[in-house]
Amino acid sequence: MSSSAPQDTGHRLWSVDEHLADVLAAVRPLEPIELQLLDAQGCVLVEDVTVPVALPPFDNSSMDGYAVRTADVQGASEEFPAVLTVIGDVAAGSGELPTVGPGEAARIMTGAPLPPGAEAVVPVEWTDGGTGGGAAAGMTPASAAPEHAGGEVRVHRAAEARAHVRARGSDVQAGDLALAAGTVLGPPQIALLAAIGRGTVRVRPRPRVVVLSTGSELVQPGEALTSGTIYDSNSFALAAAARDAGAIAYRVGAVADDADILRATIEDQLIRADLLVTTGGVSVGAYDVVKEALSSVGSGDETSGDVEGGGIDFRKLAMQPGKPQGFGTIGPDHTPLLALPGNPVSSYVSFELFVRPAIRTLMGLPEPEVRRPSVRAVLTADKALGSPAGRRQFLRGKYDAESGTVSPVGGSGSHLIAALAQADSLMVVPEDVTSVEPGTELEVVLLG
Repeated sequence: MSSSAPQDTGHRLWSVDEHLADVLAAVRPLEPIELQLLDAQGCVLVEDVTVPVALPPFDNSSMDGYAVRTADVQGASEEFPAVLTVIGDVAAGSGELPTVGPGEAARIMTGAPLPPGAEAVVPVEWTDGGTGGGAAAGMTPASAAPEHAGGEVRVHRAAEARAHVRARGSDVQAGDLALAAGTVLGPPQIALLAAIGRGTVRVRPRPRVVVLSTGSELVQPGEALTSGTIYDSNSFALAAAARDAGAIAYRVGAVADDADILRATIEDQLIRADLLVTTGGVSVGAYDVVKEALSSVGSGDETSGDVEGGGIDFRKLAMQPGKPQGFGTIGPDHTPLLALPGNPVSSYVSFELFVRPAIRTLMGLPEPEVRRPSVRAVLTADKALGSPAGRRQFLRGKYDAESGTVSPVGGSGSHLIAALAQADSLMVVPEDVTSVEPGTELEVVLLG
């Protein structure tokens, strides 16, 4: 949404689903860019990537041992070993390869190309390692004993054709689809791209999310508390949650309860924001600075480069915690802004329900991956859980996947951050339910 003037739609209660739909309607996936592989980690691929060359690109050894002809080791045993002439070494990366003829073998290392004439690889443990003794435990380093690249080797076991040989194209063939558009690039996908020779890839970039907390009572962790002050935890929690969702997060130190300072801070941050998140100052108090600061947004010149140019709606949602919310766009580029309540649990729950889906929509993820997964679980509790009529309640829970049960953690207070740290899920109590008895099946949103 992008309204031409700010609104306070607090005269009615919005449902959670209505508010989320409004947020997602205003968010569009970011434009694709070409990035170096490591910079593309966590990003969504926007094109199909095909394999230009087969992997592996040549037949190669899966063991350290000897490249041999199968006829030369047929019937070999410890009592009657096959004695072969060692004609040299084949190391990984070798260019010019020796040709293995009748009665010959080449020392070969894992990953080295199979030399011409060879049909199989016998592991070094099946031989005497060229020492003339018993079974070898490993190869003598070439730098320490170069003479072992020559002489003779005794092979104690036969080998079938292609034994311990990784065939060309056994991983992927040239022309195969390596990765499909829409794939999120994690370490294995980055590895595959590098293996097929891609140095860059076209992706939607990770969204840049700026998190601002408000409140003159907030002190940065590490500083001394004075009378009436508390540590700023919200900005840390939400910046960490933004990173967890896949964004690049910028945390701004707490802004005092001053509308002019907040407006100036937001203006300064717009240059590096694809999404702005504020926490605190959205209720009905005399010092609810976010509401005050953004009350004039939308009345100015949309091309001026200041914070004007969008519209912020402040509304009440039929949910607990997190009833007061604000949402709209701001600045010349109509950057989405979500204003969350200041109580720690309220802000975190609001982030999971509304900000995380917005971030993942900006990333270009498909709908099933935009929201946290949810399951059905049976409530285990000592007594019934109460819930306000007409509100969708989100209670912190501990989910047991093995038993399919969930139990409450802490109370329902929106300030109980210690309980939040112990929870791994949110239990959802529908709007039309005021009491949940133990044994009742609930929807559970998984946070891990």
